[in-house]
Amino acid sequence: MIFLKSDEEIELLRISNQIVAKTLAEVAKVIAPGVTTAQLDKLAEEFIRDNGAVPGFKGYGGFPGSICTSVNDQVVHGIPSDKVVLQDGDIISVDCGAYINGFHGDSAYTFCVGNVKPEIRELLRATKESLYKGIEQAQEGKRLGDVGNAIQTYCESRGYSVVREMIGHGVGRSLHESPEVPNYGRKGNGPMLKSGMTIAIEPMINLGSRHLVFEKDGWTTRTLDRKPSAHFEHSVAIRKGKADILSSFEYIEQITGTI
Repeated sequence: MIFLKSDEEIELLRISNQIVAKTLAEVAKVIAPGVTTAQLDKLAEEFIRDNGAVPGFKGYGGFPGSICTSVNDQVVHGIPSDKVVLQDGDIISVDCGAYINGFHGDSAYTFCVGNVKPEIRELLRATKESLYKGIEQAQEGKRLGDVGNAIQTYCESRGYSVVREMIGHGVGRSLHESPEVPNYGRKGNGPMLKSGMTIAIEPMINLGSRHLVFEKDGWTTRTLDRKPSAHFEHSVAIRKGKADILSSFEYIEQITGTI
């Protein structure tokens, strides 16, 4: 069942998502060679709790962290660890959730660690741009296939591949709600978008092939060919006309600049 949200509920979702946005910015301040993903996780949890929320991911389905930290060829759901030390030239996707006032925020950003190769920076840039291409289609009267098609067309035209197994989702009182939001599709296909729907759009785009494998931890996914993968996510509310982006990259990019 797809839950339509009232204007008041959408504003509560915005509060959750702004906490996520600011948490990701706090993480951005310390991402550097030599930092462990466990350090990032501890910082994120403390910031979320200091702002009156609880980490939306911690304990979800048994997930042990407050954020997902996916490095280089890891696509999503990487588990923070003292053993994972960031190196110069790495990229790291940080996916974060915060729960407050009965609603979940959910957003992700892929960061550069030190000096990253130009071709990998370009992958990140294209992935983030594809997110906004998808958001442009996220308006009342369109269909979910229009969102996925915009992302797929943009990325594949640049020689990248679109992950199929992992997709976006509805977001609200539950972290994952209907509908499913694939990053591929055909124009005019899929459920009709209606004002009041709230969805998380999150392209996961690979430099090489689209195929994934699951690691033995039961969570982490990585590319089969071990080539890098990028991931960006916004939570948005469907409106008549332009979508309302509830999360934000503004705080992050005040620290890092644009990719």
